[in-house]
Amino acid sequence: MTWPAVSVVMPVLNEERHLASAVRHVLAQDYPGELEVVLAVGPSADRTREVARSIAAEDERVKVVDNPTGRTPTGLNAAIKASSHGIVARIDGHSMMPADYLAVAVRTIEETGADNVGGIMAAEGETPWEKAVAAAMTSKVGVGNARFHTGGEGGPADTVYLGVFRRSALERVGGYDEAFLRAQDWEMNHRIRTSGGTVWFEPRMRVSYRPRPSVRALAKQYFNYGRWRRVVARQHKGTINLRYLAPPVALCGIAAGLGGGVVFWPAWLIPGAYAAAILAASVPLGRGLPGRSRLSIPLALATMHMAWGAGFITSPPSLGADSRVARAGREQHA
Repeated sequence: MTWPAVSVVMPVLNEERHLASAVRHVLAQDYPGELEVVLAVGPSADRTREVARSIAAEDERVKVVDNPTGRTPTGLNAAIKASSHGIVARIDGHSMMPADYLAVAVRTIEETGADNVGGIMAAEGETPWEKAVAAAMTSKVGVGNARFHTGGEGGPADTVYLGVFRRSALERVGGYDEAFLRAQDWEMNHRIRTSGGTVWFEPRMRVSYRPRPSVRALAKQYFNYGRWRRVVARQHKGTINLRYLAPPVALCGIAAGLGGGVVFWPAWLIPGAYAAAILAASVPLGRGLPGRSRLSIPLALATMHMAWGAGFITSPPSLGADSRVARAGREQHA
């Protein structure tokens, strides 16, 4: 096959530690075609900008553009605009691409006709807590049946991790909606699919991901996931399913059980049943892990569920109100 040129776009913010290695993994790809890397650098509190400029000075395939807001979708759109090639691959500033990542992606695009292909968010921890979170994030009890977390057969999907796109698809849907500070991948993949395109999951595309290093950081991450997934559900009717409703339902049930148990003790069976289910599910997930990691898995699962549910329930109607879908809806009813 003729290998098309690929633009790799990376929104980066406070990535001084990992950026040079991430870019090296891109430039060292076992890919027969031409490559370029566009770094959209936000207002970092560390030396990210200096590192990015140094990389660009050493390799003409790398260019740097400014992302004054520091927001991910804004940076992605800026990098895409500054890029040149017909295939656009989105990578994060701390992602370490396997050597065959782009070759597998481009071949999959050619073979399937997909507009976007992506693979597995391979959570891998270093500390005992991170290993516990990685086990939770790659399990169905933790994240449902999302194949980009848990793996599975290749094929059409609602969304994928990161993504390698046809530029024509990005232009057709107008790129990322910059109002979506989270869930921007899911939201744009939805627009690609509703415009007639295909999003394809390819399990051979694995990118390492480092979980959040503390309970507080994990809770904040999943709280924001829940808040923004509710925005997607409000703006794109019919996109919600039982997997997304399970955490808020569980949170409401546990809260009702704890409160109701004060006057009617059998209500405590509800939170008790949840705790028992989490403990039972944690046993197989902890096989082969250190003792501290095994003990932390129930806490990781509960944090993910409860924080996501709380974010979903408390997501304010004003969140995402400046998105293009919301604006179009207001204009239509004006």
